[in-house]
Amino acid sequence: MPPSPLTPRRLSLSASQLPHLVFLTVVVGTLARLFAVHTWLCWVVAPPIVVLALAYVGGLVWWDRIGTRGRPGWLGLLLLLWGCVCWVLPADLTTGYVWLAVPLAVVAQRMPGRRMPLAAVWVTTALLVAALARISGGFDLELVAPPTAAVWATVALHRAQDRLMRELRATRGELAVRQREAGRLSERARLARDLHDTLAQEIAGSRMLLQAAERDWERRPDAARRQVRAVVDALGTHLAETRGIIHDLTPPTLERDGLETALHDLCARADAAPGAPSVSVSTRGEPAPVPADRAVALLRVTRGLVANACEHARATHVRVTLQHADGAVAVEVCDDGTGFDPATALPGKEGRGFGLTAARDRLAELEGTLTVDGVPGLGTRARATVPVRTRVPAGAA
Repeated sequence: MPPSPLTPRRLSLSASQLPHLVFLTVVVGTLARLFAVHTWLCWVVAPPIVVLALAYVGGLVWWDRIGTRGRPGWLGLLLLLWGCVCWVLPADLTTGYVWLAVPLAVVAQRMPGRRMPLAAVWVTTALLVAALARISGGFDLELVAPPTAAVWATVALHRAQDRLMRELRATRGELAVRQREAGRLSERARLARDLHDTLAQEIAGSRMLLQAAERDWERRPDAARRQVRAVVDALGTHLAETRGIIHDLTPPTLERDGLETALHDLCARADAAPGAPSVSVSTRGEPAPVPADRAVALLRVTRGLVANACEHARATHVRVTLQHADGAVAVEVCDDGTGFDPATALPGKEGRGFGLTAARDRLAELEGTLTVDGVPGLGTRARATVPVRTRVPAGAA
């Protein structure tokens, strides 16, 4: 949830901003000590320190305006001001002021090219050693080692952080590519399921009707015309559903009348097909609204199961049951056909294996399940179940 404009924002300080905080802390501390001393030196040294601070902050604020060509000059100005102040400051003030080498070395890492940042760190280190040697009257390893080590350790940590950030950005980019690819594959799978559960099943049913009409054309012309008319009517419904797939809408009947009516319509059309087994439908449990996405999934899975029973099972009766339960809705399709062993249903074999796999995938996207029990010679029972957590019924919009 985005923060409200009236909500106070928490101050956050990233690791990349810590060197700037160190810089300002050292500058403010040095100026405070200078004004505490309150000698003529204060008015000589304070102005260049203030200019150094303003140049530092101004360079960061107008970083883009300075450009690649102006940044080396900006860093050179900072090092010149810092070195001059180090050279004139009293010894007791210089030991603290030299720690500006740390943020300056970090800023140097933002210089263009590969050699310039490293060269700038060497220059900073040389100025640091020279300033410390001046206040100690010679090279003192105990005095020089801590700030020098801090400079190079900070630079090393900064470079490691930059490398990690580059790897993180690359990983994010690769993850985004994979997510897009997964989305594309998921959309292809969804379209394949929609085509299988709608067009493929309906075309197969229309083909059966036309084949029956061809057989009856001479002997029973009236029956043949009724079968052709049924195909024409079915094609109109198929066209509407195809447009629904194109526009990613729910099937018209489901959107208008709900899941129970859509199942009755589906079973009535399957039952009316010549040579098809009798298909009955019933409802159990207290009817409850079914969210649109779950209703669409159940209807299309049921369509595929009924089509399998009519086309492959050689059944005489198919029973479809819509069951409402607490927190779930299920559709069970039972037939008294030849039955089959679900474990031997290979994908692509007469469309059956793919249909079951596609149905499971479709339901799994909604946290639903499909169970299929079958024994050769004793019929098949398939049960599709989806959880119902929301109360947005199909056709309510």
